[in-house]
Amino acid sequence: MIKKIVLIVILILLLTTGFLVWKIAGPGTSFEGKRYFLYIHTGSNYSDVVQTLEKDHVIKSPGFFALVARKAELPEKIRAGKYEIKQGESVLNIVRTLKNGKQSPVNLVITKLRTKEDFARLAGRQLECDSLAIISYITNNDSLRAFGLDSNAVMTAIMPNTYTFYWNTTAPKLFRRLLSETEKFWTEDRRQKARNLGLTPEQVYILSSIIEEETNKYDEMPLMASVYINRLNKGMFLGADPTIKYALRNFAAKRVNLKMILESAESPYNTYRNKGLPPGPICTPSVKTIDAVLNAASTDYLYFCARADFSGYHAFAATNAEHLKNAREYQKALNRLQIK
Repeated sequence: MIKKIVLIVILILLLTTGFLVWKIAGPGTSFEGKRYFLYIHTGSNYSDVVQTLEKDHVIKSPGFFALVARKAELPEKIRAGKYEIKQGESVLNIVRTLKNGKQSPVNLVITKLRTKEDFARLAGRQLECDSLAIISYITNNDSLRAFGLDSNAVMTAIMPNTYTFYWNTTAPKLFRRLLSETEKFWTEDRRQKARNLGLTPEQVYILSSIIEEETNKYDEMPLMASVYINRLNKGMFLGADPTIKYALRNFAAKRVNLKMILESAESPYNTYRNKGLPPGPICTPSVKTIDAVLNAASTDYLYFCARADFSGYHAFAATNAEHLKNAREYQKALNRLQIK
């Protein structure tokens, strides 16, 4: 009889232990979908995390989660961040992920952006620091002075690429990381090429941003760069239409007319009224465009206009007379097209 009771007790203990192990180490999630992202904001505590998990019905057994969390001393070790919880993941694994601060990385993909506000919105949608915090930092000249930048040139520190961050990265850390990667881009070879053109890396970036907006034909970019560099060297106005669009924030405009040039007369980005490069870039140019500018052709070209064959390429000229001839050819082609 005693043996039978002992066997029953052992069986009960085994079943209980098995049940507890299954509850702790077995599937512990209750949400639908393949994954759930838990966002723990800076300053949040363990109670805040529990409330979020309960509100979103993430854990099957909140009681067992609380038990494991207390044993693992999770309440004292909560860290801000973005955490991925996979469908069917165990309570034990979830607690370990949170305790170890094993965040899910955020990939910030920067392509062509035109304004500081565009950048702030892009980063603010993916990181804890919102767009207001980001724009506040990158327009604060006191913050930027330490990097040799101001609020106009700040975008020269942002190179299109894919960057991996933690979700709770602050605005200063975000900017310093981007600046660090841009400094790596400017190798001694690239810096020497810039010096050979009589330009700083920041000036190359600004010029590249104009050319990025002028053409998508990479094979003619070195020629276009030579036009603007020749104009800079001769003290001429750049007369770059994309800078007018930027000054007016009218990026949808197909062509720039006299009215637009006059409307933007007071802007430092109006390169029909102000000599030299504008104070900052008008977009974030691609690496390919920057390298095209660094390898600018050696020409005597001072002008260019769209080709009459509508190929997307440009006709280059060294004299105003030649340029006017090219422009008339293009206008005739436009007229013929409109007639048809």
